[in-house]
Amino acid sequence: MSFLIQAQGLTKIYRKRSVVHDISLTINSGEVVGIIGPNGAGKSTTLDMLLGLRRPDNGSVAYWCHEPYRHIGVQLQTTPFFPGHNAMENMRLFAAFYGVRLQHAAILGILDRCGLRDAAKTDAARLSGGQQKRLAIAMTLVHDPSLVFLDEPTAALDPRARREIRELIVSLAQGGTSVVFTSHDMEEVFKLATRIVMIDKGVLKADGRPEDLLSDYGVSSLEELYVLLTEPAVDQLPESAAEACIKEDLI
Repeated sequence: MSFLIQAQGLTKIYRKRSVVHDISLTINSGEVVGIIGPNGAGKSTTLDMLLGLRRPDNGSVAYWCHEPYRHIGVQLQTTPFFPGHNAMENMRLFAAFYGVRLQHAAILGILDRCGLRDAAKTDAARLSGGQQKRLAIAMTLVHDPSLVFLDEPTAALDPRARREIRELIVSLAQGGTSVVFTSHDMEEVFKLATRIVMIDKGVLKADGRPEDLLSDYGVSSLEELYVLLTEPAVDQLPESAAEACIKEDLI
């Protein structure tokens, strides 16, 4: 198993406080990594640094290739679709950002993989919540990435839509795409993740296979482990690095 991203000693400081402190972790090929922790724990800031969106104040990030961003797909919680354009047109426009010209058949193939072939000509704004999440994931696949980051892909979805997204994540993994995702649904994380990374108060609290972590800490469920290793949030900074910067400018 080879590494895709290797982070050493990541630290990020806002307003003289460390929101991420000395986190080291590796994302390997063939993994489905679930990143968990309370709101404000530093998960999004850590992901920002792994993706190169934020520079760490200390530490380093190494990638498996020279131009990693050409091989990484990112699905944010909200995806700004191009207004007035259908699913297929959004796919084509998004591919252009990577310098990729997708043929009609290739677009249909990705949409089919994401269960959206029948919605190819539907305006993206008129798709259901679950369909929009699947389209957002489909748009991360336009450049055939080796690694995909999914930020709470099933948040605020109904049970059927959540199941569809989970099945899609499994399909991606089976197709050889490594996946990193965040979620507050411990049952979901336990079912999907081959490895779990827990962050609380900017510190790496646990990192390992789900079954191993339960055994090591003597608990029977991931929810018990979560409660055991995390603390109630008290006066934490906003999890989003961008939000933290905005707030700092306003003070």
